[in-house]
Parts: sequence; C-alpha cells; structure tokens
Amino acid sequence: MNWDRIEGNWKQFKGNVRQQWGKLTDDELDVVAGRRNLLMGRIQELYGISKDDTEKQLADWEKRILASAQPGETTLRPPNAPAAR
Repeated sequence: MNWDRIEGNWKQFKGNVRQQWGKLTDDELDVVAGRRNLLMGRIQELYGISKDDTEKQLADWEKRILASAQPGETTLRPPNAPAAR
C-alpha cells in the first residue's frame, strides 16, 4: 500500500489530518488534495519544524492509517470509520 491510496481517498482522511495537525485549515487541506509534498510543506511552515521532524510525523501518521486497513480492501478509510456495507 502506498501514498497513492491515501491521495485517492483524501476526502475521507481530511478530518483525521486535522486531528493530527489542528493548525491546518479546511481550505489548506483542499489545496493539498492528498499530495504528500504539499502536506509536508504546510506542516513545516505552520509548526516551524524541520523537514526530518515533519517526515517522521507524517510517516507515523501514515503507518497508523495503513495499519487500520483491512486485508483485501481496495479503498482506505480513516481509523474507527464504519466499514462500508
């Protein structure tokens, strides 16, 4: 699984991103539109942290998201989101 799947399901993850990085606005998340490099840049800028720290935070978040995925799922959903029926 890779970032492309997160990007493809970005609308479902915006709320989860806001929980992790509360300084990001909905408008900023709309501009980011799931693009990892833009998200990293906004986090760095808003929180005044280094690229390495941002990468670590983003990688940790990504691991949590990917760990919540069920085997065989074709789409991702945020942790604790109800399963599609």
